[in-house]
Amino acid sequence: MSMNNGLAQLEKNLQHELSLLEIPAKDWVKPRYVGDAQLHDVVVIGAGMAGLTVAAALKFLGIKSLLLDRSPEGFEGPWATTARMETLRSPKQLTGPALGIPSLTFRAWYVAQFGQEAWDVLDKIPRLQWMDYLRWYRKVTAPDIRNNHQVLDVELHEDNYLVLTVQYQQTVQKILARRLILATGRDGLGGAALPAFVNDIPRQYWAHSSDVFDYSTLKNKKVAVIGAGASAMDSAATALEEGAASVEMLIRRKDIPRINKGKGAGSPGLVHGYADLPDEWKWHFRHYINKAQVPPPKGSTLRVSQHPNAFFNLDCAIEKLETTTNQQLAIHTSKGVFTVDFLFLATGFKIDWSLRPEYARIAPLVRTWGDRFTAPEGEDDKELSACPDLGKSFEFQAKAGVVAPVLSNVYCFSYPAVASHGTVSGDIPAISDGARAIAQGIASSLFKEDVDSYYTQLQAYADPELDGDEWQAALPPSQRTS
Repeated sequence: MSMNNGLAQLEKNLQHELSLLEIPAKDWVKPRYVGDAQLHDVVVIGAGMAGLTVAAALKFLGIKSLLLDRSPEGFEGPWATTARMETLRSPKQLTGPALGIPSLTFRAWYVAQFGQEAWDVLDKIPRLQWMDYLRWYRKVTAPDIRNNHQVLDVELHEDNYLVLTVQYQQTVQKILARRLILATGRDGLGGAALPAFVNDIPRQYWAHSSDVFDYSTLKNKKVAVIGAGASAMDSAATALEEGAASVEMLIRRKDIPRINKGKGAGSPGLVHGYADLPDEWKWHFRHYINKAQVPPPKGSTLRVSQHPNAFFNLDCAIEKLETTTNQQLAIHTSKGVFTVDFLFLATGFKIDWSLRPEYARIAPLVRTWGDRFTAPEGEDDKELSACPDLGKSFEFQAKAGVVAPVLSNVYCFSYPAVASHGTVSGDIPAISDGARAIAQGIASSLFKEDVDSYYTQLQAYADPELDGDEWQAALPPSQRTS
């Protein structure tokens, strides 16, 4: 079977499966207007994996959504832009964004094109192939997406809706929404976490591992990478493969983490039970994983260490950076001075609303975990403290003393939801569970908001099941003839 025929048959199978489940539901949400402008039921910022999945989950429940993404079509998310791993880290068999539909899985998409034998020998999913799958997912779920649209501002309107200021090319427009979902990825409420020691170093000497960067410019250059996580290994390997003269891995820890503790608790119990745990248990779980840190994948590490010009410097704390007279960078560490041409900071991300000016109106209102929860002794955690304290449907909640009822119409479906809901809003394993939970919460809130009109609709319903001629009224027993 050819590739095209295989996909065509798969798409027929998908439509059949959806029809068996009566998906999608019919449109039911009452349209609302502000003047002549119709309010969108849901606007989603971000059309990467999380945005696509939650849009499909909403569609399956009969709720329309509009997705806005600043990237060109087919390049949403990190997969074909800033990600540099050769393969995904998740096991190939995870169903990811399929929302329980067999023909919507990566496995079905792959087998339809390359066959069962190819699937059986596949180890991990190639990164760019995952992006191709998401492009197909977009095609078959058919969300309403506007690419190259940059959100500049979000206003909470006192009449219980949101006003988005959006730029497309040279045009700025207003988009009105009843509900807003932030599906903006790992750095969704902030950006790169940059250590203070780079503040005075010109940008020509360094980049964050998540930056768009042309690694071919590193040919014959001496490179250093700060960090030992997956992104550090990916940046180091890419530099080496592009002909870097050497790569120094500068690792503060005395050893690289060996065990992925997150795998030790992975189960449907954690996925569905985490959100209902007492705050103390949520904190224990997430802080323990944060403290242990996630080791880089074995394959990613071997991808670096196979190069003889890669050097792993452990117990190597950074003391200061300075530029040299011959346009290099001197990195002073506890292990000595490293002189390089370029430095990558694989230092992760942080929640920092100041890096997201489009949310400037929202940021001062949002309650964080640090606002209301005191960490247990010995478990201080800046990342968890900065996470928004979300409601049961991923909605933002206002700080104590702040009156902002419209804030609960804004939902966080990006990484910072982790403290409140666990890893169901960005990672492949449980992305469908998170998407269904937020979609069901929005369905509930939209219904409650217009419950009077739905009750009126109930009363006005007059489509008869019976015409009245299906039976004949019986006479009393005394009047019947035998």
